[in-house]
Amino acid sequence: MSRENSHTHLPIHVITGFLGSGKTTLLNQLLHQPKMQHSVVIVNEFGEIGIDHLLIKATTEDMLMLEGGCICCSVRTDLLNTLEDLFHKRSLKEIPEFEQVLVETTGLADPAPILRTLINDPFIAAHYRLEVIVTTIDTLYGAQQLNDFDESVKQAALGNHLVLTKIDLVEAEALVALKQRLHHINPSALIHEIDLNQHTLEANTLFNTRHYDNKTRQLDIEHWLQADIYLEHQQTNTPPHASLLYPQENNPFPHLSFKAIQHDAYIKTFCIEYHEPLHWLTLERWIQQLTRLRGKDLLRIKGIAYTYETDLPVIIQGVQHILQPPVTLDTWPDDERRSQIVFITRNIEKTLIERVLYALIDSKTPTDVCRAALILLKQEPSGVN
Repeated sequence: MSRENSHTHLPIHVITGFLGSGKTTLLNQLLHQPKMQHSVVIVNEFGEIGIDHLLIKATTEDMLMLEGGCICCSVRTDLLNTLEDLFHKRSLKEIPEFEQVLVETTGLADPAPILRTLINDPFIAAHYRLEVIVTTIDTLYGAQQLNDFDESVKQAALGNHLVLTKIDLVEAEALVALKQRLHHINPSALIHEIDLNQHTLEANTLFNTRHYDNKTRQLDIEHWLQADIYLEHQQTNTPPHASLLYPQENNPFPHLSFKAIQHDAYIKTFCIEYHEPLHWLTLERWIQQLTRLRGKDLLRIKGIAYTYETDLPVIIQGVQHILQPPVTLDTWPDDERRSQIVFITRNIEKTLIERVLYALIDSKTPTDVCRAALILLKQEPSGVN
């Protein structure tokens, strides 16, 4: 098993958000900032972002050099080819030596397949790393978009930063309700409220992740995984029938309607902890069953595993059906040894995933392994000897 060395890879930041939510305005702001020097911005169409005032020269048909040393690139074939071409041009010094990449998605894009693409390609995984996902959300229409479009919910669920735009157009109570709803969907995201027409969101705020420890040159698990946030969310999160359990004066989500909670309940965010070491075969079977049988509903998996086979922590991460090859860190983040794996799922309960793990831990025969898979499919046999 190889060592984790993604700190040497070029970071990719994804900017996503629904139609009209302010992605282009935010991107234009970022292009003006010193932090964005030595960056590549990948967009679908040049015309969408209005960069004429920043243009220095066109290096190729689909690549523009911008003021401040930033490169703007449009996707002509697919994202993977574009990233590979950029890396080769950078190595040959045909373009400036960029230090990071921003990818702007279309407004209707489901971000999960894009993330899956970025972690699945061997060339991309060897030279780039997925770093930050920024989701812009229109506060005027955001609640309705969450109701009407699954893509909008997934964009909110997967974002590291949720940027609430057009805040000047909504009442304070509506803004509070939307923030509570977004926190319910994604408890670890940082939420920013901003009128992009009046104020600027600093690139340092979005892209200084602290995912890497400057001394050890490896992942800072606390900041990357944020397991404590998910564990606290599990203990304090109100169940989907909250408004039926709590009188209005005691409701911990006073601005969040039962209808909104019920609609978003299919997105599950949680952390599974296990304090004893796991056999790698058990862990591998568990992840394989999840990805093969319910992969389309696994929006994101990331975590650290404690195994019998190595004294080192093992990093696990994946999207939908795709899991990156596991790698190890040089040291544990603290004295406590345990597995902590964060899941963002669609209609897969924490208890179901835990039951599969426990069944595999106790399994002794191939039949036992098959029974674990049937639990995941909710087709648990009865009376099978």
